[in-house]
Amino acid sequence: MNFEHVVIINQPDNPLVMDLSREELWFGLLCRAENPRPFLPGLEACMIVERDDNRLVRDLHFGDVVIRDRVTLSPMESVIFESERTDEHAGGRLTISIEEPTPDELVLRFRYQTTLAEHTQDPDGPYAAFVKSAYHESDLDTVRVIRMIIESTRIQ
Repeated sequence: MNFEHVVIINQPDNPLVMDLSREELWFGLLCRAENPRPFLPGLEACMIVERDDNRLVRDLHFGDVVIRDRVTLSPMESVIFESERTDEHAGGRLTISIEEPTPDELVLRFRYQTTLAEHTQDPDGPYAAFVKSAYHESDLDTVRVIRMIIESTRIQ
């Protein structure tokens, strides 16, 4: 199953939404890579088992289930999360890209590629719609957590 959508970060015409700079947004994505617990409900622990300049290998512990993923960082541009397929997890790839459609607007594009279509007869049916909706809500939560992190670090 492939699925993608954007979440608008800066809305120049809406003073109720705190604008973020590209640097702040990137910092938030780095936080998600280094410590995903605030971003992933049910995650009990994250162990970074390998690290180099622009790559992490992590073991994500959800109770008895451990998911290994690889995180590839393209500084100030994107983060790619690739999880291994196991009996308990479908595996897949999530790419989060920072885009700037206009000089005052920032968006995050979320692109999912999973093997979920192999587990259902109808890749566009109710099960797929449920999964896409869950992904979308999770991505909105990611932006909420990033905003909370940035708000707590800004000097008042």
